[in-house]
This record gives sequence, C-alpha cells and structure tokens, in this order.
Amino acid sequence: MIGRLRGKLISKQPPMLLLEVAGVGYEVEAPMSTFYQLPDVDNEVILHTHLIVREDAHLLCGFASESERRLFRNLIKVNGVGAKLALAILSGMGADEFARCIQDNDSVSLIRLPGVGKKTAERLIIEMRDRLDDWFSHSAIPGTGSTAPLVESVDASREAISALVALGYKAPEASRMVQNVDSDGLNSEDVIRAALKAAVSK
Repeated sequence: MIGRLRGKLISKQPPMLLLEVAGVGYEVEAPMSTFYQLPDVDNEVILHTHLIVREDAHLLCGFASESERRLFRNLIKVNGVGAKLALAILSGMGADEFARCIQDNDSVSLIRLPGVGKKTAERLIIEMRDRLDDWFSHSAIPGTGSTAPLVESVDASREAISALVALGYKAPEASRMVQNVDSDGLNSEDVIRAALKAAVSK
C-alpha cells in the first residue's frame, strides 16, 4: 500500500496531478480541497495517499491532510459510494463542513453535490454519523500552507469546466457554473472553488 508521497509537483490538471518521487512519476487523483492547497508546479509537496486496486486499473488518490484521507476512507465504505463520488464530495465541500451536515442531518446541502441524490444523502447521514462522532475532537491537520498560485493561463475557465465534468457535473451545467463566476484574474483552481461554493450554497 502506498500511504504517503513526497516529491516534486510536475503538473496539476484537476482532478489529476503528477508527482515525481525519486525519478518515478505518480499520477494521483485528488479532490479540489487538496488542489486549493497545492504549491506552484516544480515545488515539493507531501500527499497522504490511498491506493485502490481494480482488475482494470490501479487508482492512487492523494490528500493534503490525514483528516481528508480518513474521511475519504470512511466514505468509500458507504454502500453505493465509490472513489469517484467520494472525491466529488470532498471537492464540493470541506471535510468539517461535511461532518456538520452529517451531524445536523442536512440532506439538502448534500443533495447539491454532484452524484448525490436524496437516497444517497440519507444513506450518508445514517452510515457516516457513528463514524464521525469524534470528528471535531481531532484537530484537522493543516495542509501545505501555500498561497494560491499565480494566474498562469487565460484558459482558466475552460480548464475549470473540464475539471467540473470530471467531478461528475454534466457539461452544460459545468459551463453555466463557470459562466456565473467572474473569472478575471483567477486561475482554474480559483474558478472551480467559486463555482462549487456557489453551487452548494444555492
């Protein structure tokens, strides 16, 4: 099991990033909550990882903090929640926000996440409640502490739409979400953050 990676960030194209560790390039899929904390390309980064082995592929998921990985591992134990949906949930809201939704039986906020319907939201609340009993008694492990990267591309909106589609949104919906964001001066991660925040807070 690959549990932790430390190396140079080669590229980041949400939801995928490439990390070089001792000359080996690892393709890692990460939630947007982790992307928001990544440093600029060519800087060192540490990721807590979870390896999923399938017949057709090995999927390596990476997280900025141990608490995020712990929540991901609990999510994929829920009936009907796979890695893709778990990553989408962590992309749509922070770990603490999700825990509060579970504590408050807030299915309305959960349903706003891509791929989460009424039945899934109810199942999440029922199955995750006991697993998150001690969530707020553990301090969240801080991320990299890096500042948001500088704007590198005028294609931020297009990259944001592609990332939202990869997270589970339909292309037309992703396009509308990005169009509602004032993207001037923003990079793709900032556009995605604003679009997801607006979608969840409706």
